[in-house]
Amino acid sequence: MFTDEQVEAAVRALSDPERFAGAERSLSVLAPHLQRVLGHALEQGGWFGGAHRSQVRSILAEPDAALRAERIEMLLSEETRMGMLVGVAVGWELARELDVQDNPQGD
Repeated sequence: MFTDEQVEAAVRALSDPERFAGAERSLSVLAPHLQRVLGHALEQGGWFGGAHRSQVRSILAEPDAALRAERIEMLLSEETRMGMLVGVAVGWELARELDVQDNPQGD
């Protein structure tokens, strides 16, 4: 695992706009593949299955327009946070897998 200092240094490094632009260019090629992995992980986690559809139907049936809007905003926020967390987990696993492939002996 990583120390807090290593994670903080990596986050600081990512704040460099040019470095992020490079990562963005690299990810544009991988995006379709990563999107499938992320979608599968979210589906397996139950975020876009029956529970999700039930939440959407419940929100749509809300008669109070203000409450309905509030519930939509809350659902979108929760789904965004979960998507980001799962996306980070997928990214970590991808980095780990690439490291294993690049360094099969663990050197």
